[in-house]
Amino acid sequence: QVQLVESGGGLVQTGGSLRLSCVASGSIVSIGRMGWYRQAPGNQRELVGVTTEGGSTNVASSVQGRFTIDRDNAKNTVYLQMNSLKPEDTAVYYCNADIISRTWRQTSLNYWGQGTQVTVSS
Repeated sequence: QVQLVESGGGLVQTGGSLRLSCVASGSIVSIGRMGWYRQAPGNQRELVGVTTEGGSTNVASSVQGRFTIDRDNAKNTVYLQMNSLKPEDTAVYYCNADIISRTWRQTSLNYWGQGTQVTVSS
């Protein structure tokens, strides 16, 4: 079974930094787009940033200049570097990826991690 596992969340003060990691494991043939989403209490899940297999990146305007997304294909890992954190960044952050697995090679499937909590205190 393909699995995505996030790590790196926690409690930080306003202005602090966190680095989130998401590792894909299992019977993986290839990984396409990878991204980070977040969901704050009372809000819908929103896209934070995406990265292609080739390494191009894009982040939401709300976090531009503060967050960066990157990936290491050799490690099947995507990262989210979060700087200058604000209370409004408080949310559960989810990893997402399009993956072709060995058990079902016909097409890529979309996978979600279980999320990691980020809390920014004022």
